[in-house]
Amino acid sequence: MSKRHVQKMLREMAGGGPVEVTSAMATMKKLTRLAFIAQQFGYAYADIRQGGGPQGNGLIMLLVPDPSPQARERAERNRARYPQAGDGGSLPSLVPEEIELLKARISFDLAARTTDKQKTVIAGVGFTVLAVILGFRLGGDSTDLAIAGIVWVALMATLPGLLVINRRYKAKYAARLQAAGFTPMTDRSGRLRYVPPGGQLPGHGGRLA
Repeated sequence: MSKRHVQKMLREMAGGGPVEVTSAMATMKKLTRLAFIAQQFGYAYADIRQGGGPQGNGLIMLLVPDPSPQARERAERNRARYPQAGDGGSLPSLVPEEIELLKARISFDLAARTTDKQKTVIAGVGFTVLAVILGFRLGGDSTDLAIAGIVWVALMATLPGLLVINRRYKAKYAARLQAAGFTPMTDRSGRLRYVPPGGQLPGHGGRLA
């Protein structure tokens, strides 16, 4: 988590509107730490999606203002305690337990963005494109295309296993969130999300913790 990314995020948060944190090279560790810092200054993690960076393969994390009294009080306290935070100064200390819960939320949201059917279609298209590119790079004759076809079959054979891993991945983080008192809710698109105790999904007229 570089000071440059923290400064940029805090400057955008000063405007009072939703903030998107975009990075082509963002790791889960970096994103969770940025979300934690945002929470210390009156914002809350809202969602995450792919599409960041020049190639569109990075991540975009959405942060929104948290109007709750607890968040406002915490933000005022931290602004007074860390007045130079937005200029590269010292920041609130990280709290491992809160970082782990943010990691669970972000990881679950990423894993749940698409259904198994959608993942199958996306993977099928991607594997087909890779196989076609491979076939023509090898030379494009019948033998080369046959090799590419074998590679395509091998890639598609891995898909059921990948779906099982994704389901286990979601179940692991869902269990962690439920144990911490988070509530499962369905958003307007029909996607399952988890919100903190007493929290609401963005756009549902409530607050976020």
